[in-house]
Amino acid sequence: MTTTLGPADYPLSVRRPDLLRTPTGTPLSDVTMAAVVAGDITNEDLRVSPETLQMQGEISDAVGRRQLAENMRRAAELTAVPDEEVLAIYNALRPRASSRQRLTEIAERLESVHAAPLCAALVRESAEVYEARDLLAPEGE
Repeated sequence: MTTTLGPADYPLSVRRPDLLRTPTGTPLSDVTMAAVVAGDITNEDLRVSPETLQMQGEISDAVGRRQLAENMRRAAELTAVPDEEVLAIYNALRPRASSRQRLTEIAERLESVHAAPLCAALVRESAEVYEARDLLAPEGE
């Protein structure tokens, strides 16, 4: 289904709940306390789906919030990355925490293993900026 979303669709949970599904495919309307108590809803159902984040990005674009839209699209990619790896990437992106080689390895892994080209591009851009500002760790660290 192709839908063009805009400001009138925000918030999605109120205005367009018919579009929202959990990562396991459960419709948002089925996420109820009774379903939780019955064991029909798992922890995975309580996470945001990449599709929901993509829709949030579409709405952000529609209202001229380009950077927020880009963040939503990167977040959608990160839903496929294990939490521990996301945390490791976050720590590696701190100034002086990683060498250019390490950041390049992270970017390559994001692309090749997780199909996350937008996140990989951000890591590569960070490496360039850190290099220009002398914020990279020495190679081998």
